[in-house]
Amino acid sequence: MRRREFIALVGGVATWTLAAHAHEPEQVRPIGVLIPMAADDPEGKARLAAFLQGLQQLGWADGRNARIETRWAGAKAGDIHKHAAELAALAPDVILAHGTSTVRPLLQATRTVPIVFVNVIDPVGAALVDSLARPGGNATGFIQFEYGISGKWLELLKEIAPGVRRVAVLRDAATSGTGQFGALQSVAPSMGVELRPVNVGEASEIERTITSFARSPNGGLIQTGSSLATAHRQLIVTLAARYKLPAVYSTRFFVAGGGLISYGPDFLDQYRRAASYVDRILKGEKPADLPVQAPTKYELVINLKTAKALGITVPPSLLANADEVIE
Repeated sequence: MRRREFIALVGGVATWTLAAHAHEPEQVRPIGVLIPMAADDPEGKARLAAFLQGLQQLGWADGRNARIETRWAGAKAGDIHKHAAELAALAPDVILAHGTSTVRPLLQATRTVPIVFVNVIDPVGAALVDSLARPGGNATGFIQFEYGISGKWLELLKEIAPGVRRVAVLRDAATSGTGQFGALQSVAPSMGVELRPVNVGEASEIERTITSFARSPNGGLIQTGSSLATAHRQLIVTLAARYKLPAVYSTRFFVAGGGLISYGPDFLDQYRRAASYVDRILKGEKPADLPVQAPTKYELVINLKTAKALGITVPPSLLANADEVIE
């Protein structure tokens, strides 16, 4: 073979090889998502969109190099366990899970599939991880907030409604609601407030308990973080309005739905940050080595329309500190 022909042949093979590699499809990585909300819940859809946006910014696109398997489980424990088992059986490369109510059944179903959680209140107390710095197992992620924030809720309630003497604290005792209640108890005596714990369960139970509580004067509400309270948020906001109860909520979407005031983390930001952990796991890092992180963004939101309906004049200092005012 002549030298010129040989060079042409080698060049042709190289070109063909490069072209073949250029047309090779990217490896598609399966990613599970488990959210304890209804599929048509606007807040749930917004959080999923924030997560997908975070993934896209890191180079992962559903339908191209990632396949997102989403399960909307609602708030019922039986449905959550069923969907957790389904996702674990699919053996995706990583699962994003919202709240203790989803992480527990996932860990019961698998100890090998990596899990990145968001909105978990106390992962150590719930035995989801060994420690915040060294999770140690197949789960890590982002806590909802530290217990100390609970005292801030009571401070805000007294600031916006100084006449409150009795406070019903809505909690989910099964997902660290007792810890949040304990933090509130530590500051309540200094504020002259009597606390009454209200376990969040079925809608009828919530309505019956709040209706009974509202029969006595000078009452207010505090909603601590829980998936059950989120599922029943419109009922809780409606009951607070019906009985003229000033209420402080742990998340913004209660106030967007007609609640009075909220102070808590920016959950959309937490979902975007969770995408970075999913990305790192897909690239080879282990959940056991990724420390559990706390929120970096908190927001104070006030609904002036609700304040007016309750006959409350919001202090100027509180308005000045608000991140968002809904009019």
